Amino acid sequence: MNTNAETVRTGGYSSQKEGTAYRQVWKKTKRDWQLYALLALPLAFFLLFKYGPVYGITAAFKDYNLFKGIAGSEWIGLDTFRRIFADREFYNALRNTLLLNGLDLLFSFPAPILLAVMLHELTSSRIRKISQTILYLPHFISWVIIGGIVYQVFATHSGIVNLLLGRLGISAIPFLSDSAYWLATYLATGMWQSAGWGTIIYLAAIAGINKELYEAAKMDGAGRLALIRHITLPGLQATMITLLILNLGQMVQIGFERPYIIGNVMVKDVAEVLSTFTYTRGLQSGQFSFATGVGLFQGLVGLIFILGANTLSKRWTGKGIL
Repeated sequence: MNTNAETVRTGGYSSQKEGTAYRQVWKKTKRDWQLYALLALPLAFFLLFKYGPVYGITAAFKDYNLFKGIAGSEWIGLDTFRRIFADREFYNALRNTLLLNGLDLLFSFPAPILLAVMLHELTSSRIRKISQTILYLPHFISWVIIGGIVYQVFATHSGIVNLLLGRLGISAIPFLSDSAYWLATYLATGMWQSAGWGTIIYLAAIAGINKELYEAAKMDGAGRLALIRHITLPGLQATMITLLILNLGQMVQIGFERPYIIGNVMVKDVAEVLSTFTYTRGLQSGQFSFATGVGLFQGLVGLIFILGANTLSKRWTGKGIL
């Protein structure tokens, strides 16, 4: 009898506590309704354009017919993935994607760090602002325009560089028609376009480092290189790890514009990546299920990469993003 009474009292207290919590939530919502109204638009964007299209993934498991739609198309299970993994061109595109992303990670990832440190070490604020403007500018140029610039500068017979080399009696360099030279051109163009913009995050991280650390180190006789090595770079460690994990998660994801615009038939053996491969198969050939399956494969492998990188980062450095 006492137990039942205690249960009733406890249940009543719990209900009363929940009611109080709901009233507090409603009170806060009513007080800050303007903030929630502002949140509604970006939330609606993500629901419509990020979560809504997830339904389209089912096309990878169907013999998609454009006229029947996803719901009316015949279910074929894993047949699409059997076709994908039996396709030699898919493995070539996957290899090139990993190669280009790996080279970008090796050369383009450290570039913003070095630029940010160099900008931070500039003593003249005027020169720093001018340098930042010049470095940020390429990020706002369309890849179509960049592609035109690349062809005007590096074309084998009409490019500015090879015309100058010809006047010096040096034979033309096939920047855009030889695979090895094309890779170098691809990497250099990507670094030029993205390195300056990438410094913003690192400059913000440097600005958050305690200035007293620099002052104390200077009093102990530390030089500029010692300050960079023992204060600036350790202060950037968390930012570098976070961005590295995110970049590793994008190892099988690659933008479409850069390899498509700079690439050509003569370097297809290294320029054909998963994004251009799915474009060719999906839009040009009409194999929509095949293209959707490749996209799903990229998403799953990217998830595995980012979780694996986060696990290793936590094990080695004690820091991660999850």
